[in-house]
Amino acid sequence: MRFTFALLVLLFSLNANCQFPAKPVRVVIGYAAGSSTDIVGRVMADRLSAYWKQSVYVETKAGAAGNLAADVVAKAAGDGYTLLFAQNGLAISAAALPNLPFRAETDLVPLAPVAATPHILIVANDFPAKDVRELIEKAKREPGRLAFASSGVGNSDHLCGELFNLMAGIEAIHVPYKGGAPAAIDVMGGRIAYYFAGMPVGLPLAKSGKARALGVTSKTRFAGYPDLPTIAEQGLPDYEATLWNGFFAPASLPAELGAKISKDVQAVMALPETKEKLAGASVVIWEDSQANFRRAFLADVAKWREVVKKTGLKLE
Repeated sequence: MRFTFALLVLLFSLNANCQFPAKPVRVVIGYAAGSSTDIVGRVMADRLSAYWKQSVYVETKAGAAGNLAADVVAKAAGDGYTLLFAQNGLAISAAALPNLPFRAETDLVPLAPVAATPHILIVANDFPAKDVRELIEKAKREPGRLAFASSGVGNSDHLCGELFNLMAGIEAIHVPYKGGAPAAIDVMGGRIAYYFAGMPVGLPLAKSGKARALGVTSKTRFAGYPDLPTIAEQGLPDYEATLWNGFFAPASLPAELGAKISKDVQAVMALPETKEKLAGASVVIWEDSQANFRRAFLADVAKWREVVKKTGLKLE
């Protein structure tokens, strides 16, 4: 009798997974409209909607370095109809904020990566420093007087700036904003000295001449802007940072359904239309398995935990 009941439960579960999604899917994003993560997340929501032939809508829960959105999803039903589209600010928060109302490593399950792209360091067109070395020299001449922007305390662009200041041996004031777009506006207006923008925000500004790019945060040059040197080439050889994006779900999500959603995201990522849309958003596509994404996420938590420990950085 028990065997029959277990078999019926299994068959029902498999049938439900095959039919997923049978209703609209909510993708929660913890960053303001126009931010890098929002731009990429909306591309993926649109492409998944077409693939699933079901509505996939974005709900913005901006604030607290994406942790408001993460908390909503961590506490949601594990039925696949509420997903989180996050960036590595989630790993940073997990590393640096022990008092969050959720634990990213245990309350959320990584499903599929989407992009892994360097940040781009931008300044105003009339900013006196023409490259990274000149920026560092200026900051050393004026300790504590320059300000750098971020899209929020604890976000990937914030830690890019902190890591840069640490390795360059400079002092600068951190000014957090509620998103990448307003941060970039104040940099272009000369109210803030520099900003490690996400590529979807910063690259169009640099290419259109609205801002000046000084470097990228990857070890190698960005294919979408090959003439722009890396920060590592400009006096900080060990500097490297990446902005990644990907899908997460509540940890209560059944493994079989998680595997289906992961495979569906991977299938969507492989479509030429998706690759074209993401390339248009100036990101580097990261196609990988659910298992590898989970390993990468946990490794990133460990990396930022070490950075926070070495810098003594307080994010609360």
